[in-house]
Amino acid sequence: MNLDVPVFDPNPTGTCTETNAQRVVAAAYDAIRHHYVEDRHQIAAAILADDGRLYMGLHMEALVGCYSLCAERAALAQAALYGSAMPVAMAAVRYPKPSEGGPARIVSPCGGCRELVSDHAPGIHVVVPRDGRGLLVPMAELLPDKYVGTKWADQPATYPQ
Repeated sequence: MNLDVPVFDPNPTGTCTETNAQRVVAAAYDAIRHHYVEDRHQIAAAILADDGRLYMGLHMEALVGCYSLCAERAALAQAALYGSAMPVAMAAVRYPKPSEGGPARIVSPCGGCRELVSDHAPGIHVVVPRDGRGLLVPMAELLPDKYVGTKWADQPATYPQ
């Protein structure tokens, strides 16, 4: 990050009223604030499990865009690999480019992340930006009429104990 260019980056945690929303937004903000690299790492995500543990993910930009990795997917993989509890809340925070200025902001998951997260954590709630606030909403609200195939049994993923 270019330290010569000031970036206005207030923490978006203050826009959230629910405790779980505040916790995941604060964690995602802290992660991206410390690991931001322009055009490589611009978004961090945090997932809170029902046992209180946090799992983090970092956006990984690729020169060939279709190979980039979303922060939400990275956090979900961490939760599946290292967790034993169900994910209950998730948030992603985008850090502004130095040329943009402005605050860091909560961002909604892309369509691909909505699909993947709802496959593995259908009961999760996601922090989304609405009317200047960070609101915690059920994943089902973000992905109504989700595709349901026959590949898996009609039950959520379970994590090893």
